[in-house]
Amino acid sequence: MYVNSGYLNNSRLPVVDKSKPLIVTSVGTYHVKNKKRIPTLRPKGRIDYQLLYIASGKAHFYFNGKDTIVSAGHMVLYLPREEQKYEYRCEDKTEAYWVHFTGSQVKGILRHFDIPLKGNVFYSGSSEEYKEIFNSLIHEFRTCPVGFSEMAEMYLRQLLLIVQRTRLERKPSVNTFVQAEISYARKYFFEHYSEDINIKDFAQSRHMSVSWFLRSFKQMTGVSPMQYILSLRIENAQILLETTDYSVNEIATIVGYENQLYFSRIFKKQKGMAPTEYRKMINK
Repeated sequence: MYVNSGYLNNSRLPVVDKSKPLIVTSVGTYHVKNKKRIPTLRPKGRIDYQLLYIASGKAHFYFNGKDTIVSAGHMVLYLPREEQKYEYRCEDKTEAYWVHFTGSQVKGILRHFDIPLKGNVFYSGSSEEYKEIFNSLIHEFRTCPVGFSEMAEMYLRQLLLIVQRTRLERKPSVNTFVQAEISYARKYFFEHYSEDINIKDFAQSRHMSVSWFLRSFKQMTGVSPMQYILSLRIENAQILLETTDYSVNEIATIVGYENQLYFSRIFKKQKGMAPTEYRKMINK
């Protein structure tokens, strides 16, 4: 069996760190060759996120007590506190890679790259690029050069981007025209999210019917255009609360809300706490 791994600050303890949008805390790989089985059981899960990639062979994952065989070319995402039970077996010749990560913007980042937050298992395709990225991550954690944590974040984002491209290219029901239009819409919303965007006007400016645009956008992103814009506003508000001294009223205006009270209600509905409470929690 071949094992290689690296840990942030040489600690194997899982952490929750909201000081940055995305923080990689550990990474590693298993190549099962002679050991009969390598089981993992975490009934209460972990407090961070875990993404596993099956590079070759297969692995056994148990969801709700059911044995699910995950073959090469697929990934498994575990959310915090989600029960983890899986094993690698010698006869399956499993080659698997894993990465743990935390941060204040993890869910938003995963949604941005179209990574499913439900269902655990999803198609990623088999690619040497994935292995190269994981091995590069391991090297960063083993050698700890200047800026290795920032480099690790870049590698993880690159990994998620390749997964996104692979998954979009695989969808037979979405043609090139649809992909291009929704890609344009997402880019436009990202650049203008703080403005008063009228979805009907936007669709007409692209010579599309509103119903077709709404249906196609949700098909490719999993959310409606307004939900997508809302997530951009809240994610950027979080960053401003974490990294600046702007008042809540100023931040509300920056991300597109003229009414501070309305912004605070929306923020609390999305994040479970008011902006002022969120800032206090971050600055503890």
